[in-house]
Amino acid sequence: MLAVFLGSVFAVWGVVWVVRYLMADTAHRASIRQAVRIRFRWKRLAPMLKLASTDKTPTLMASLSSSEGKQPKPRTLVPTLKVRHDAFGVIARAGCLPGVGLEEYQKAAPYLADAWGCTRVAVTQDTPGHVVVRGVRLDPLTTPTRHRPSGRAPDAAARWDLGVDEYAQPVTVDLTQVPGVTVAGLPGSGKTSLINRLMSDWAPSSAVQFACADGKVTTAHEGDYAHLVERMFAFVGDDLDDANALFKRLVKLRRARVAAAGSMLGTNDMWQVGPSPSWPLVVLIIDEAHTYFRDHRGSDKETKRLAALAAENARLVEDLVKKGRSMGILVILATQKSTGDAIPTFIRDVCPIGLSFAQKTSDAAVAALGEDIRNWPDADPVNLQGPAYVGVAAMNHPTRPGFLRIRTPLVTGDDSATIAHQTAHLTQDPATLLPRTPDRIGLDKTPPDEESGPLAA
Repeated sequence: MLAVFLGSVFAVWGVVWVVRYLMADTAHRASIRQAVRIRFRWKRLAPMLKLASTDKTPTLMASLSSSEGKQPKPRTLVPTLKVRHDAFGVIARAGCLPGVGLEEYQKAAPYLADAWGCTRVAVTQDTPGHVVVRGVRLDPLTTPTRHRPSGRAPDAAARWDLGVDEYAQPVTVDLTQVPGVTVAGLPGSGKTSLINRLMSDWAPSSAVQFACADGKVTTAHEGDYAHLVERMFAFVGDDLDDANALFKRLVKLRRARVAAAGSMLGTNDMWQVGPSPSWPLVVLIIDEAHTYFRDHRGSDKETKRLAALAAENARLVEDLVKKGRSMGILVILATQKSTGDAIPTFIRDVCPIGLSFAQKTSDAAVAALGEDIRNWPDADPVNLQGPAYVGVAAMNHPTRPGFLRIRTPLVTGDDSATIAHQTAHLTQDPATLLPRTPDRIGLDKTPPDEESGPLAA
């Protein structure tokens, strides 16, 4: 009876395994076969890579069963290995033994990659006594992905889901208490899609409001953000006067929030209580930022006026970045090359998080990511040129050492337009939520632009 029962269990398990295999796509099938090979070969491979221990102390049973005067043979202990698969490869949870720990696994990583047929292998500590070995068969950096926004409000405030790293592990950034983010990269390298995802993911939350200054266009009905305008309480194009008015408006908002924080929040730091519909996180996106800060050179009256406007724009955005964090204002600046003439250093250097898509020169990479990128040549965005790396960026992650390379997914205009339309009713000028005090005077009296409608500052 026991034999019949065990046979039935194995038969059912086999049917389930076959069905799962047949229902999987091509990538998952390859990973399943890879995982099976790894399991079967592990006991032989581990000792070859010095990932096994030798136990010379005999067990009680070995001592009792051995011939008199004959020492039992030492035992070879092989770490446990549990393997699961995904579309990119395998994730193995391996045990540690005396003399076989994290360092030994990390040293063996290149050889594990060869033996397992992986592009690369990474080893990280899991729980005490266990490590996680991640092996990727397909390179996630050269495998394009697409993100379809769910239309649901995010579970955590200010969490930015960026994509996956070179081991296909999700990469997120907590933008709580972050004053600003810089995004650099050549045209068409993925900057706008990255920002589109943030807006599409955050748009369903009434605790977030968006404003945008896009230096590539003239009106709200042009360019990469035209399909998202419904979800913005303010939008300006490349006109320096309009941008100046928007930046002034947001500085006034910051000052009014400072005056109202005590009575409305009970604290001078919004992040102590978190964003809410009555005090939303204000996200200012400045795309092609160099348009608004460029040093205009010339002696004629108009050029001098534009130069003065650009200088004032820089001063106003500096105010928002340096003083707006505690009031719930986040500034995201995007440009092709974030050198000091594109984003003034007194703004850029205050932004703790920087991302860079493909760059042509090392100097541009240093401007975007800092001098330390020279010590991480594998992550240099100069290496990200070419169509295979569109959507791939290097970044300094606040919780990880060095620099990461991440694959950001494509967010189509149709998908983000759908989200913007569905959430348009949540759009609200954050100034109208504040008490009517002298600090708020003038915040909600900006005339609409003839071309852009009520969205213009």
